[in-house]
Amino acid sequence: MKNRMIAASLTAAMLALPLAACSSGTGSAGTTTAAGSATTAADGSAVTTAGSATDGDDMTQAVNLVYYLWGDEGVANQDVLAKINEKLKADLNATLEIKYIGWSDVSTKYPLLFTSGESFDMTHASPTAAVSYFTLASQDVLVDITDDLDAVPTLKSTIPQETWDTTKYKDRIYGVPTLYSEFTPYGFAYRTDLLEKYGLSKIDSLDSMEAYMKAVVANEDFAPLNGNTADAVNLYRMFVGSTDQWLTAPGIPEDQLSLVATDASATDIIDPAFTDEFEAWAEKMKDWADQGFWPQDVMASQTSAKDNLLNGISAGYITHMPDWTGNYGAEETSLPGVYVDWWSPTVDNGKIVKKPGVDNSTAISVTSEHPIRALKVIEKFMTDESYYDLLQYGIEGREYEIVDGKVQKPASYNDQTDAYGVSAWSLRSDALNIPLASEDPVRYDLINEWKKTAIASPFAGFTFDPTNVSTELSSIANVNANLGTQLMLGKTQDDVKTAVENYRQQLKDAGVDKVIEEVKTQYEAFKSGN
Repeated sequence: MKNRMIAASLTAAMLALPLAACSSGTGSAGTTTAAGSATTAADGSAVTTAGSATDGDDMTQAVNLVYYLWGDEGVANQDVLAKINEKLKADLNATLEIKYIGWSDVSTKYPLLFTSGESFDMTHASPTAAVSYFTLASQDVLVDITDDLDAVPTLKSTIPQETWDTTKYKDRIYGVPTLYSEFTPYGFAYRTDLLEKYGLSKIDSLDSMEAYMKAVVANEDFAPLNGNTADAVNLYRMFVGSTDQWLTAPGIPEDQLSLVATDASATDIIDPAFTDEFEAWAEKMKDWADQGFWPQDVMASQTSAKDNLLNGISAGYITHMPDWTGNYGAEETSLPGVYVDWWSPTVDNGKIVKKPGVDNSTAISVTSEHPIRALKVIEKFMTDESYYDLLQYGIEGREYEIVDGKVQKPASYNDQTDAYGVSAWSLRSDALNIPLASEDPVRYDLINEWKKTAIASPFAGFTFDPTNVSTELSSIANVNANLGTQLMLGKTQDDVKTAVENYRQQLKDAGVDKVIEEVKTQYEAFKSGN
């Protein structure tokens, strides 16, 4: 059985992760039907459903709540949702209808949720979403739940005040933040069998990383970082991580060569392209490219270094810690007996930043006719173990079983009939989470360690509005996609010094100075108002 505290009256701080189930319910947001004055709870006990004079939620009314989630529906999601709805009907006189926005449509269809006029109740929200959580809060399309939290006392007390604070816009709360600790420093994942083969010690620096890749080039018939152009940004992340104090800053999106804060207090915000450190890194990347550390045709390659590692033709890949530990099962299957270790310059430099709770939040739409009931459903998913397990893992005995305290697929599992998946990032909780057998166990050791040592992001609660510099950002994106990518992969036509000078000039012509000033202006306004 599970060694977990039942979250009936949690008082300690916790945190959250994936959510995206299924459904084809026929109701719409706000649909109500008459119901009796009492129901039977999922555990068989009687539950009074008389209307509440304090929270305004008439529990005698059966409601169907529409929940929009990101991702695609698994073949067993309908069955799992039916089990969830049995419990919700008994406990809260409610049912849940889950609608999906496919991964390829998130950037276009998610914003339409808030402009189309469609009625729905809940959805995922984040400052990094296609439309920022804070932008949505400023547009009055999310319910201000600040005063409604008294209707969900367990949820209110379970989430620490400092976590609630990350969701505040003008001192009001518009979303329920995750209770799952998340840290995403980037680093280099590498094959320890090859390390031992070459008589090398553990990778713990750029120099030892380089020595490893040199040995791969000399002894194998594949490139050590056998990837594609996505590694340009990955290598840039390694560069930022290798500096003493720089932290990624808002402004230029993080899937490009982004801006940085010069320290943890964000004393200044700069574009690293205009520093000596950047030029030195570009020189190193040219040297690494010339040594064959990635394919000669990397600019045209379509396969990632991670996929190639799983196929046995890459010695490593660059990724963040959750992805590295999450690939443990796949790597065991693809490379039996091979352990893939990981090294991060960000970790070595003490720059681990805990993602704020607001980064994965559940928000309630102003089109919802039953926001209090929606909050009560959220409370169940985040504080009740039985609801949590159903949502996160599926039906026990079918989608999963627990062996030695870890979730794994049972022997009877059939991917064609039993596959279940939800992207329930917002509703995950440290207190209720069960480790997966497919995860590297070191994940939780690192999380527990980093909870003690992580630094606060200077940009927690701040969201950059790109409206005033949208033209400049588009131009900068083009510069980064071309010369920026070439510099990070050592594939420029000119010598490095000339290429860096050209890159800097192109950034200036694109308007990078205006973008930096806009970020600083908005950030100063944010700090003065908080």
